[in-house]
Order: sequence, then structure tokens, then C-alpha cells
Amino acid sequence: MKKLIFILAAILSFNVQAQSSQKAEKLLNEVSSKVKSYDNMVIEFKYALENTAENVNQEARGDVSIDGEKYVLNLMGTTQMFDGEKIYTIIPEDEEINISSYVEEDNNNITPSKMFSFYEDGYNYEMDITQNIKGREIQYVKLTPKDTKAEIKNILLGIDKETKHIYNLIQTQDNGTKITITVKSFKTDQPLAKNLFTFDEDRYSDYYINRID
Repeated sequence: MKKLIFILAAILSFNVQAQSSQKAEKLLNEVSSKVKSYDNMVIEFKYALENTAENVNQEARGDVSIDGEKYVLNLMGTTQMFDGEKIYTIIPEDEEINISSYVEEDNNNITPSKMFSFYEDGYNYEMDITQNIKGREIQYVKLTPKDTKAEIKNILLGIDKETKHIYNLIQTQDNGTKITITVKSFKTDQPLAKNLFTFDEDRYSDYYINRID
């Protein structure tokens, strides 16, 4: 009898997990489909990094403009731009620019334009808690890397159930570091400058340019 109860409990638990995974996948697909319907996106966000063990706390505001694969990201006084082929990291404080080719197969080269679809490969997901944040119903989806050696322990993706837009992302790493990105403003289909994603080397004649490859 005890064995039968254990088997039934295991089956029930498996079914619940499977249903949770299916619901999470459906919601993530809705988010991805919504994002792909826009011509471009202009996002303002808050970035926070916390590591209690190391007594490290950082907060900053940033913004990113995204058009397809191209993007311009401004964060902590640094600008990073991707024109579809090269990544340009502009550091005014050091008067330095690093230029490198984007390699799609390189897992360390996930661009901001992938932030709404990165979970499509390499993660298991399940529904997590729902929170009411300033009148918005935010459904969290928990993502766990399939790679057991990954530095990321898990990611909580907060999704506005009404708009199907991402509200925030909470990444917890094995070393205890927690990175939270919270969307403060989300605008779509904006009139972007034609040269926004074009690197003009003449503007940086006083900078040291480091061509990595």
C-alpha cells in the first residue's frame, strides 16, 4: 500500500510539473511573438547587482534601442553598439573603443536583442509565483539551465500578464551574485535616426581603438 501511494504521488507530481512547464512555455512563446511583431524597441531600465557575501551593491540606470539584431546600449557610462556584424564598446572615461566580431555560436556573446528569446534554448522552465506590483499582475517564470555546470543557478522572468511584456529579470548565480534588470519604460515602433547603428570612427579621433579581431 505504501509503495502504491508513493507511485501515485510521484505520478501526480510529474503531471503537475509537466503542466507547469507547458503553461510556462505557452506564456514565453506569447512574449516572444509579441516582441517580434515590433519594428523596434526603446527601453529604459534599472540595473542592480547584489552580492551579500562580498558586500557588493551596484545600481545604475540604462537604456537600449533595438532594431532587429542591431542595438545601442548605454550603461554605467559605457556605450555598446552592434551594427549586425561588429560590436563596438565605447568607453569615454578611458577614451578607448574595443571592436570585435559577433560570433553567434559563442554563448558569452548574447546581445541585448536576444534578451526576449535567450530562453528558447538551453533552459528548463516552470511557472513560479504571481505578484501584484503597482496594480500590474506579474507572472514569474523560473528558468533553470540544462547545463549543470552553468554559472547561472536560475533566472526569474517577470511577465506582465496583460501586455505580455517583460517587467523584470532576476538572475541568480552560483556564487551568490544576484542581478536584477527592471524595465522602467518600454516604447515600440519609434522614429529612430538612420545612422543610430552606424559607427563613425571620425568622431573618435582622440580615442585609442583596439581591434580585437
